[in-house]
Amino acid sequence: MSNSYNIRSTKIGNSAGFRLPADFYREHPQFANADGLIEVISPDTAIVRIVPQLHDDEDAEDSLLMRLFLDFATTEALKNNTLQPYTTEMSKAAHQLIEGVQLEDE
Repeated sequence: MSNSYNIRSTKIGNSAGFRLPADFYREHPQFANADGLIEVISPDTAIVRIVPQLHDDEDAEDSLLMRLFLDFATTEALKNNTLQPYTTEMSKAAHQLIEGVQLEDE
């Protein structure tokens, strides 16, 4: 599964748009027929946010809040150029922090 896809500008009716490769929808079917938006964060960088349709109303509010938080964190990280790759060492440190922690059932 890929995390990066090449897109091409294309004419769609009287408008312009971007064409996504078939692999994108094969690997991420939740985005088929979804709406979204594009946010320009610098003169040469934009983020495309595709929001899949939610089917479970109980999780909708939690999902929306998580999306809003992640959108904010991503925008801030890109704006401040603080993104860094998630390394094996980071993963090991995170696992050590939660080692032995048990969650209670509700």
